[in-house]
Amino acid sequence: MMSGELIPEKALPTEMLVAATMRELKDKETIFAGIGIPLIAALAAKLAHAPRLTIIVEGGAIDPQPRRLMMGVADDSCLERVVSADSMIRVFSDQQSRLIDVGVISGAQVDKYGNVNSTVIGDYKKPEVRLTGSGGACDIACSAQRLLIMMRQEKRRFPEKVDFITSPGFIDGPGAREKLKLRGKGPAAVITTMGIFRFDEKTKEMYLDSIHPGITVDMVKQNVGWNLKVADELKTTPWPTVDELRIMRALDPLGFFLQLKIGLLDFDTYIAYLDKCYDTFNKYYCERGIIP
Repeated sequence: MMSGELIPEKALPTEMLVAATMRELKDKETIFAGIGIPLIAALAAKLAHAPRLTIIVEGGAIDPQPRRLMMGVADDSCLERVVSADSMIRVFSDQQSRLIDVGVISGAQVDKYGNVNSTVIGDYKKPEVRLTGSGGACDIACSAQRLLIMMRQEKRRFPEKVDFITSPGFIDGPGAREKLKLRGKGPAAVITTMGIFRFDEKTKEMYLDSIHPGITVDMVKQNVGWNLKVADELKTTPWPTVDELRIMRALDPLGFFLQLKIGLLDFDTYIAYLDKCYDTFNKYYCERGIIP
């Protein structure tokens, strides 16, 4: 299980990614978050600074208060202390009706216009790799009033043009979303393990707005497949706070997402994991007044 001192300056790149995303989420907003890293960011934001953030899960759960991280859209923890155990049709209808403020997605590739690929690497008809596909990401990207994209920063993940548009950003520039009559406003930010990128209002092209501590502009540019523009007043992302680190590590104590540890658990380890999560999150929710 993840352990050690809570030293912000020793935060992992994935923890910087989660912390930067958390701060984009505001109290009283409604967020549609994908499973994995996006959901860690959403739940951590709710516990850290946005207790009235309403979280929507793709399977139909509206504002659950889970005692452990959900591992899938039909995970039974999605229904813990939930406001409404509804349907996939309901939550996506709400999304298309512009009732949801923020969508958070991820993918295998993102390009300079914020288009996300999670379908294939290479040619669509003869791909090098066939990926998992859209899930609900395309719907979220089309309709979200504000879209946040979470990515690990690697050059192969940041081509000038994605191999396939699974979830549309600004497609090929100004006016493209409007031409397709997409209801959402498009991506607001791409948040990575190296920095935060935003989009030029006129050109709709991605630019570097903030770099994480210890990262240089050259390091970022070496991990992007086009001539990346940089903000005139480049910011430095703050380190995670001790409280933010404590919460996100409690959400992922085995390091599946934050440390990329993949593997099967033995039964005793899994039960110990559940016990630790249940006690920790009951305490968090009560301390913050989220539950009595």
